[in-house]
Amino acid sequence: MTLTASETPAPPRPVPPPARRASARRAWQTFSPYAYLAPFFTLFAAFGLFPLIYTAFVSLYRVELQTPGDMEWRGLGNYTALFGDEYFWLSLRNTFTIGVLSTVPQLVMALGLAHLLNYRMRGRTFLRTAVLLPYATSVAAATLVFAQLFGRDFGLINYALGLIGIDPVDWQNGTVASQIAVSTVVIWRWTGYNALIYLAGMQSIPHELYEAAAMDGASRWRQFFHVTLPGLRPTILFTVIVSTIGATQLFGEPLLLEGSISGGISHQYQTLGLYMYEQGWGFFHLGRAAAIAWVMFLLIVVVVGANALIARRRSRKEAGR
Repeated sequence: MTLTASETPAPPRPVPPPARRASARRAWQTFSPYAYLAPFFTLFAAFGLFPLIYTAFVSLYRVELQTPGDMEWRGLGNYTALFGDEYFWLSLRNTFTIGVLSTVPQLVMALGLAHLLNYRMRGRTFLRTAVLLPYATSVAAATLVFAQLFGRDFGLINYALGLIGIDPVDWQNGTVASQIAVSTVVIWRWTGYNALIYLAGMQSIPHELYEAAAMDGASRWRQFFHVTLPGLRPTILFTVIVSTIGATQLFGEPLLLEGSISGGISHQYQTLGLYMYEQGWGFFHLGRAAAIAWVMFLLIVVVVGANALIARRRSRKEAGR
């Protein structure tokens, strides 16, 4: 006969009081959104905020690419040297002109294309997909193809102009001609992208507004100007801001058109992005390149703020009517 020790039951776990459970639930509901957003803010601080602050720090020093560890304090010397450089003002003017030549036709064409795609037609899904293909094309491939098209001696554009009696144009050496060539590449790549944005905005406009306008005898042109455009005003403002930022940062198209970081023989289509690249990786002046980057950033802030201010004033005027 064997004796076994009697099994003792495990002590019950203490149950937290209801008030503590409720406070823990409220704390989780309060801080859980921040926990979900923490990865984004962590990546933004590492790859967005820190480079921005460090670039501002470097812009106050003389730093050469060969010896990045040797930093000599200059204060605002890089900025004063920058504003005294004629090529900076030339690149700023080129950025503005190329931006206007590419943004205005691009958005007008995108608006008209979206208006056509908004109607019921055969192959509408295929056409909506096809307009996005230029955006999906590599900027290097697209620019190299257009560089061949705009060739002076054997380019297809000059061949077509010769058929109607126009002399060949030197697209890569002329000031206006080269800027038109660069703008054409930008227009070709981004028109379809903006057209789909406008199309999404058009589909959010209530169809009852078009029916009411048709019952009042408004033609399709009147419906477009008095129903579609007012409904697309926030979308148009968004595309104008994004296109302006893209024009300020234009780099790949002018670089690959001729393969020169100087933007042509006489810098006739050198943008601020090319100018920054030339100073930093062509002349090895990292401090001055950092100053150019911060000037570009401040220009973007000013342009975006001006667009937002104009849009707010217009909306206030319309609300006061």
